[in-house]
Amino acid sequence: MPRIGLFFASSTGNTRRIAKAIKKRFDDDTMADALNVNKATPELVAGYSHLILGTSTLGGGQLPGLSTDCMGGGWEEFLPQLKDVDFSGKTVAIFGLGNQDKYPDEFVDAMGEIYHFVVARGAKVVGLWPADDYDFIASKALVDDEFVGLVLDQENQKLLSDARVEAWLKLIAPQFGLGV
Repeated sequence: MPRIGLFFASSTGNTRRIAKAIKKRFDDDTMADALNVNKATPELVAGYSHLILGTSTLGGGQLPGLSTDCMGGGWEEFLPQLKDVDFSGKTVAIFGLGNQDKYPDEFVDAMGEIYHFVVARGAKVVGLWPADDYDFIASKALVDDEFVGLVLDQENQKLLSDARVEAWLKLIAPQFGLGV
């Protein structure tokens, strides 16, 4: 079994594309294939000591799921299935996609929901990301003026995404025992 599990939920495919781009940087012994949470099980997630979790934020700051027209479901349905998973001893990195121009009042809020969920269950979250290069009003994904993980805006800052992913992977590499 690979050391790192990579799970995501996506409605438009952007989060899936980022997850697959992350996976391409690693061999199969290091990282599992990117898996949509609508195909995952709590047991599968629980089997990893290192996790990368990706999400988009939809509408008024919501997790992807059936209520936001995410085909097959998403984090909205899967997080409750993880309520009994003990994340103690697990290292988790989170990435999130949002639109700072269209939704400045709830920018990447879904990422904050995942963060609070895993931290409440004992996870160590790594990969905090500076909020300086974004223009938004509010976000539930901010802790001490930093995002709880990598933030990408594929609508307004797509040209910055590759460099941000690369920098973030270098940032989390030591906590994941990786060479990037």
